[in-house]
Amino acid sequence: MPPTVVRRLVLPAALCAAIAGSTALAQPAGYPVRPVRVIVAFPAGGSIDMVARLAGQRLADTLGQPFVIDNRAGAAGIIGTDAVVRAQPDGHTLLMGSASAITSAPSVYAKLPYDPLRDLTPIVLVANQPNVLIVHPSVPARTVKEFIALARGNPGKLNYGSSGIGATQHMSAELFAMMTDSRIVHVPYKGGPPAMADLLGGQIDFMFDTAPSSVPMVKARKVRALAVTSRERSKVFADLPTMDEAGLKGFELRGWIGLMGPPGTPQEIVTRLNAEVQKMLAADLRTRLLELGLDVAGGTPQDFAAFLRADIARYAAIVKAARIPPQ
Repeated sequence: MPPTVVRRLVLPAALCAAIAGSTALAQPAGYPVRPVRVIVAFPAGGSIDMVARLAGQRLADTLGQPFVIDNRAGAAGIIGTDAVVRAQPDGHTLLMGSASAITSAPSVYAKLPYDPLRDLTPIVLVANQPNVLIVHPSVPARTVKEFIALARGNPGKLNYGSSGIGATQHMSAELFAMMTDSRIVHVPYKGGPPAMADLLGGQIDFMFDTAPSSVPMVKARKVRALAVTSRERSKVFADLPTMDEAGLKGFELRGWIGLMGPPGTPQEIVTRLNAEVQKMLAADLRTRLLELGLDVAGGTPQDFAAFLRADIARYAAIVKAARIPPQ
């Protein structure tokens, strides 16, 4: 065959292949075209990591590509969140985000490397999570009332851990200190699991820990649970009062877990992921989240965006009332 004829046949074929590949990337039916990296901005083993792995496995089964969990801990989630902000907006890098780096951080940190509302694309709010006030067995308090008396009577002597400055564990404890007029000492960690390890070892006295990581420790009687921070009682801690019921009227603070993308993530990919997660939240993922002590959420990306705006305002009010200095 003459070379000119070969060129006429090969070049159109290559052009067609390029067009087909471009179309596959543009259409939700062609997504994902390679493994998806889901960044969790905290160490493995925490509640956000648990949810990311549960959802990631189901998304992999449904969409036909691995959803790989990438733990990027540090700075209360800011390091991992910033990595997503800077990623290519093609749907192949996602964030399983939380309050500490997104809705409380704007009020806690004087400078953030990103604007949570401008630089992240909300996909779906997966769950809300209450915290649980847990104490080391050596702490001589079996009720919230007794714990308040202990904190007031020993200013500066009780210390608590959190997954970092601005995390819901930190904010819960600051709200407690403000409402009880007590002085407690904050020990920030790079995540919930190392804080829990020190609580079990007696290096810290108490935590407002997330429900999923508290459940096994409470059941094993390695820590003592006193109350939950949500407005309603937790299904997995049905016998525990809320902080409000225990005497701190109006006390309510919950974290959240949600799937997000970099700025500019295509709408068709956002819609596809939202729809897939919504299906899971109506099926077996719902059951697993409830077993972990989480409150199942859901809703549209627009619902999630509105939630984020409201949550930023809520944390700003807490930070201002508690007089937490900017970091």
